[in-house]
Amino acid sequence: MVAVGTGAAASCQRLIYPSALPILPASLSVLSYNVLLPNSQDGWWNFKMYNPPLGPGEEDFYTWEHRKSLLRERIGLVDADVVCLQEVSPLSFEEDFAFMTDDLGYDGVELFRKGRFRPATFWKKDRVELATPAMHKDRTLLTPFRLVGDEGGSVDDEYWHVLNCHLQAGKQGGRRVRQIFEGVTTAFKTAKNKLNEKNPENIKLIVCGDYNGGSECGAIQFLEKGSIGPDFIEDGEKVSSKEKVLPIPPLVDALSANCIDRGGDPPPATLVVPELISLMVKEGDETAYTNPQFSEDVLDRLHRIYSRFATVPTPDDTTQLQMGKSDVEGWLTIINLQVGRGTEFRNAAKYMGWVEPPIVSDESGSESKKVEKSERPPIYIPNDGILNQDDFIGVYLDELRQGKFWGIAWDLAALGEALPVKDVFRARYDHMYCSSSLLPTVVLDTISDVACPSASEPSDHLPVCASFVRNQKV
Repeated sequence: MVAVGTGAAASCQRLIYPSALPILPASLSVLSYNVLLPNSQDGWWNFKMYNPPLGPGEEDFYTWEHRKSLLRERIGLVDADVVCLQEVSPLSFEEDFAFMTDDLGYDGVELFRKGRFRPATFWKKDRVELATPAMHKDRTLLTPFRLVGDEGGSVDDEYWHVLNCHLQAGKQGGRRVRQIFEGVTTAFKTAKNKLNEKNPENIKLIVCGDYNGGSECGAIQFLEKGSIGPDFIEDGEKVSSKEKVLPIPPLVDALSANCIDRGGDPPPATLVVPELISLMVKEGDETAYTNPQFSEDVLDRLHRIYSRFATVPTPDDTTQLQMGKSDVEGWLTIINLQVGRGTEFRNAAKYMGWVEPPIVSDESGSESKKVEKSERPPIYIPNDGILNQDDFIGVYLDELRQGKFWGIAWDLAALGEALPVKDVFRARYDHMYCSSSLLPTVVLDTISDVACPSASEPSDHLPVCASFVRNQKV
């Protein structure tokens, strides 16, 4: 363990990975990590997140086995008491993360109950014990703990609450605020009503995870100021119709506390990815966020790609060629490695004439309930379907408006039109906040100078880690 520096408070230490969090008396250490879905079963597209595309001899880097080995090494070395993961798949969770128990000794685990991208919290029972059953709210998972002493019993009668968050992505500032409000309020009510804590407003609470937003977003401002109202606008919309107030004092950003000495630098970015927006999105458009359009350079590249695949003459002009079924299947095989998967395939099929069958009514005449995905009729490319150039562009515009910059960049490269990517986008979307009754005593920074994921980084996110002690002044 190497100490990089100390700040104004001698008890606060900064470490840089690779390093372990020290085991300190009467403290709790937490690691939070968005591990990037797909895991071993759910999803197939992970190779597209590597930019530039992986070359010969590098194909294993995107596999779950390789990524899992990197996760095992990192989580094992850090050796936190509690590990909060985001983006785990319920389809293969037990198999994918068996190493957490078998190899690393995390014998306590709680998996979030709903969703495809789920949070999961692990803990070591020889260090902490669960004080009440975990509570599952809207994309937040609350686990109250008591510290365990060397003899196996509880250190004291105090409780430590860990809220594992994966807040909603996209233009959903209001929902993110509600998720934080609900999670923190649940922790307060648990402390007050279930655990009968004497001063629940001074709850020992750690709120960590992927917030899907930086310091300017409503969820962060809500935590730091303790209240938020209809005057706060995010993405052009109010985040709340009325004033919301946290039931506890404002929380502290544990990773940028005054006691941490980084030589004047801010906490490191946790999202480090290729900078693609400036290359892809048309500049100077006021609707660039809500309704982005491609830059002229990308449009030129897509036009060239279309012309290389199109082989079917148009009825009115045999010198003008369009993409038929075999052309589209050739394109899809290159970008998705096979036909029949991906939003590019589904949207192309619709443009080419595939129509989803109508909902079948039951015997009473009312519409039947939601049809399970496995029971839906297959999507297919119509034999006589045509994908014209505008619709081909439309397929990729849909990808752009879903924020799949990485997928478009990979496709362009695979199709011989690689973008001149030079810069890296850096943002801090993963956070760790603590209530005023706690103090960060150690923080562990993970730094990457290159875009993630990569051969050495299993996710597009980097972890955040810290150890906490009770604030004796509260």
